[in-house]
Formats: sequence, C-alpha cells, structure tokens
Amino acid sequence: MSISTISRQVHHPVKDVSTLPKPRPTGLSILKRDHPRATPPQASTAFEGPPRTVSADLGVPTLHRTVVDYANFDHAASTPALESVKIAVDAALRTYSSVHRGNGYASRITSEWYEDARAQVHGFVGAREEDLVVFTRNSTDSLNLLARCLPRQTTTFVFESEHHAALLPWNPARTVRIPVPGSEQDALILLEDALRDAAGTAPGPLLVVVTGASNVTGELWPVESIVSTASRYGARVVLDAAQLAPHRKIDIEALGVDYVAFSGHKLYAPFGAGVLAGRADWLNEAAPYLLGGGATASVTSGSTRWNDGAARHEAGSPNVIGAIAIAAACASFETHRDAIEAHEAALAEQLSTGLAAVDGVTTYSIFGPGHERVGVSTFTIKGLDSSLVSAVLSAEYGIGVRDGKFCAHLLVDALLLDPHDDDSPGAAVRASVGLANNAEHVSRLLGAIATLASDGPAFRYRHTPTGWVPVEDPRDLTLPRPW
Repeated sequence: MSISTISRQVHHPVKDVSTLPKPRPTGLSILKRDHPRATPPQASTAFEGPPRTVSADLGVPTLHRTVVDYANFDHAASTPALESVKIAVDAALRTYSSVHRGNGYASRITSEWYEDARAQVHGFVGAREEDLVVFTRNSTDSLNLLARCLPRQTTTFVFESEHHAALLPWNPARTVRIPVPGSEQDALILLEDALRDAAGTAPGPLLVVVTGASNVTGELWPVESIVSTASRYGARVVLDAAQLAPHRKIDIEALGVDYVAFSGHKLYAPFGAGVLAGRADWLNEAAPYLLGGGATASVTSGSTRWNDGAARHEAGSPNVIGAIAIAAACASFETHRDAIEAHEAALAEQLSTGLAAVDGVTTYSIFGPGHERVGVSTFTIKGLDSSLVSAVLSAEYGIGVRDGKFCAHLLVDALLLDPHDDDSPGAAVRASVGLANNAEHVSRLLGAIATLASDGPAFRYRHTPTGWVPVEDPRDLTLPRPW
C-alpha cells in the first residue's frame, strides 16, 4: 500500500505557515537541517495485496517447546495496528500538541490534522453533508453518548441478539426488547409488530437499534430492510458497525440509517478512539455528554452557553492520536478495499468449510448456515469445556481465540441452550479472521480442532479461578514491561 496516499488524505501541513514571522537567528540554531519541519509519512515502496499489521511474524512459545507464528483469531475483539496506522501515528506524535487552544506551530498542525481526521471519517462512512462526526472512546461510548442525546420520551427498539454495548445504554422504561429472531423474515416481522404496537401509544420519537454484523456469528443483518420498515413508522435507525466497518463498506446515505457507531480498536487502529456519526439535530439539542472546556462557547458568572456541532460532546483534550489512527485506517481501507475483502473471504470460506467437516463440532447461526457473514465462526466441541478448548489452542498450538458469551449473553443463550438437553453448553469458542491471518493459520486451527475433537488435549490441565492452565508449563511467559 502507498503510505503517501494516506498522508495526502490525513496529514496536511498548515496552509499559511509562510505568513508566520521568521524566527530571529540564535546561537541555538534550532532550525538546522537535522530539525526538519513536520511532514506527512512517506512510503518507501508500494505493495500489492491487503495491508500488513505490525503483529506480522510474531513468534509464540508452545508446550511442545517450539516457537510458532502466532495465529490470531480474535479480530472480532481487537485488531493489531496496521503498519500504515503506526507510520501515521509516529508522524503525528512528533508535532503532537493541544488542539483548538493554541497558535503555536505544533498546535496548529495538530489541530488541522485532527479536523482532517474528522473529514476522512465523514467520507469513510458515507455521511450526509450536514452529518456530524464525533470522536469517542469506542462503540460503547458512542452508543451511550447517543442514548444521552435522545429527546425526552423517545422509545427505543433493540433486538436481544445485540452486543451489550447496543443492548444496554437505553432507558429501560422506554425500551422495547425484541426477541432473537429465527430468520431474516422473522426479524422484520418482529420489528414491524413492535413498531405497530408502539405507534399508537408512544408519545415521542422512535429509534431502532441494529447491528451490521453479529459479533457472535458474523452474520450480516438486513439493514436496508430494517431501515425501510422503520421509516414506515417514522423511526430513526442507529447502526452498530463495530463488526461491520472492518469488513464491508459503510454508506450512511445509501443505507438510509441516521447514526453509525464503530471502534478504532476493531479497525486496526487500537489507540483508544471511536466514532459516532449522524444527524446533528438530536446531538445539538442535548446537553453536552461531558461538561468542560471545548464544549463551551462562553462562560459567565451566571450562565454557560454550549457549542453546537461535534465540539459540544468532545469536552477536554481529545484523543488526537486515536482520531488520526482511525483516519489512517479508513484511508487504507478505502485504498485496499477489494484486496481486504478478497483476503478475508478466502480465509472465512476455508474456516467455515473446515469446521463443518469435523465430527463433534457444532457451529451456530441466527439466520441459517448459508447466510452471508463476515469472517466470524462460533463453535463448540462435544464433551469439552469451551474455555479449556481456548486454553489448549493457545498453549499447544499458538492459536488465539475467544471463549465465553462475547458480551452478547442473550444471543449465546438462545443459540446454545437446549431445554431438553441438560448437557447443552453454556458458552462457546469464537474464531474471527482478519488481516493478521493467513491460510496456514486456518489450517493449523482446523487441524487442532480435529485433534481435540477426536483425542482431547495432549497435556494435562487444571481449572483455576482465572481459567484453565497446564499442570506443567515449560514456557517462559514473562516479558519485560515496554516502559
């Protein structure tokens, strides 16, 4: 990937530096050639295929006293940084300063790059011209911000299949929980029934919450059909795109959604930032999410007047580095979209086909096994505790997966629990592919699962308050702190 492409979209030198007074010569010679001006990161070479992550070629020890290439199948939780994101962050750190609060050279550059990052994200999500882009901490923070901004007496409709970040922020007294659907059509019927029931009794606005892709099964939700259903009742729609943004193009205007939320740490920009983008009216009419500097237009001894726009909800010193990281990731995705989707589609097909062929393995789906999905597969192995499976894959094979209920307890319970089977599992294993994976990783995972299903672990394990651990572990798992 050409990093210069990113720099053109994310990093723009201050346009009017030439008008600044030149510094007087001093004995310090602070403008020597070894102190170059801030410049965007430059690419050394271009490359084909999907962009690389900084975690490539990470070796991890196993109980077999070998070191293997780490197979990271936990992309749905958090992703490593793209190399291009690291380059952008390194460049931004050199001139990092306060934003919107200073006229110094570094402050002006930082302020401009921060707002350029906002513009980059605005285009990445296909926002309408008048839509706002607010930088937050993550998707959870974004949805809690929106919940705080809802007009009084807003009724919210949310499927019980949602991630807790999308399920829980809303006023319980004015939230309609919709059961986990059994099919796409079932989801639309359940939503229609709920909206119809509320239409005659709900006195205020209506808001429908929907995920773009399930964090448990990876299945794509019928967002356009849900928007169409919601619009018949005058309801707005917020799209939780935390799992969608790293895998598919988002277009707010084309989809017809009103708001979208996503996280940088799932988009290969793990620097503590997220995004809420969408219609300005509810955001401008609500009290600021945080009270403090930056959100204020003026403060007197008797009153406070708040800013409109994104600044209204970004009080305090914002996470500039996180915003620039997200923008750099967005630029990389726009440049390499086809290569990224092709890479993930091949790995996802290899994974899902391989899991289906292993005796004793059960995979799970909301809408049916043939439904389109991103590269997420959730499974159980008959007779093995899911947390033990996760521990064995790590210790014996150098594979990282997630086990549990994935912050979507209601959905996992609906998928796994069988009232007629006392031995039905209460938790599952999730493998999620991404840019840090290759075909060898998937082959290794499938081979390990097949061995576990037929023979069990190769070593002995004991259960502790923090999970399963090998009874004897020759690995040195200590590393010096990075600070």
